[in-house]
Amino acid sequence: MTERLSRDGIAARLAALPLGGAIEDVSLLTGGASMETWAFRAGDDALILRRRGASADDHPGRKPPLEREAAVIAAAVAGGVPAPHVVHVCTPAEGLGEAYVMRRVAGETLGRRIAHDAAFAPARARLARQCGEALARIHAVPPPVGLETLDAGTTLANYEESWRASGAARPTIDAAFRWLERRLPPAGGEARLVHGDFRNGNLMVDADRGLAAVLDWELAHLGDPAEDLGWICTNSWRFGCPRRRVGGFGDLADLLAGYEAAGGEPIDPVRVDFWQMMGSLKWGVMTTMMHARFAADPAAGPERGVIGRRLSEAEADIVAIIERSVRC
Repeated sequence: MTERLSRDGIAARLAALPLGGAIEDVSLLTGGASMETWAFRAGDDALILRRRGASADDHPGRKPPLEREAAVIAAAVAGGVPAPHVVHVCTPAEGLGEAYVMRRVAGETLGRRIAHDAAFAPARARLARQCGEALARIHAVPPPVGLETLDAGTTLANYEESWRASGAARPTIDAAFRWLERRLPPAGGEARLVHGDFRNGNLMVDADRGLAAVLDWELAHLGDPAEDLGWICTNSWRFGCPRRRVGGFGDLADLLAGYEAAGGEPIDPVRVDFWQMMGSLKWGVMTTMMHARFAADPAAGPERGVIGRRLSEAEADIVAIIERSVRC
């Protein structure tokens, strides 16, 4: 059972870790139901504690261990991927529960600001290519032991099972299931390390230099590398800039050019379309189910209801991809 800890409790336990300096400026950045993120300083070092939240114990097995996540990040950094350096993985005896410490990277993560703010215009000019380069390096990393393998067929079947069980009915979502079913790639292709949530909002971006770090590796798995390229192209991560297909800040041609320049194997845009459709289908299913939970229990908070309203973004993307495939 993960222990609930106050700021002082976190600070006291951090002080006992081998971090090389006095612990100062401890503050909670995010404290969601399943994960806590704490910023602090250890001497001259700016660090982040990523810790499993207490309520996450209500859902055993839903997320991979943070120790595995830390191992994936360390392997990515060793492979030249811009990502935070992991400096310590916590043990049970250290009293922080499931947790690890990494270096803090300066920059911006708010997707809407990255896509719209004039200050980020220099970053937007190079960011799609940088994302392609980073993805090529991720997909070349020898994966740590223990990662799950997820192919397209398994992913589609899992989401359709959840969708049918929910009782929801949306013609656009049903059309996406059938479109993907007809285009499923053959099973048995080579599986590579896949980030699993590579998108605007999970990237640390410097306004002038562009990509500073790839964050949020908890969904890393083995699979088709094109999955990551399709996910960042999904309409829901363009933050109101639909004409900039890559994250609301760049073009697919630049993403693919950066990918190949960094050693990635050429990826057909049709394959990106497949995984972009899969991404919009997944997000459409998730938003519908979140709204259903909110409708059943509004006291749980408005966040699920707000996310539920984003179904339209996924449906618009689904229709656009279907139309593009018909024209081709």
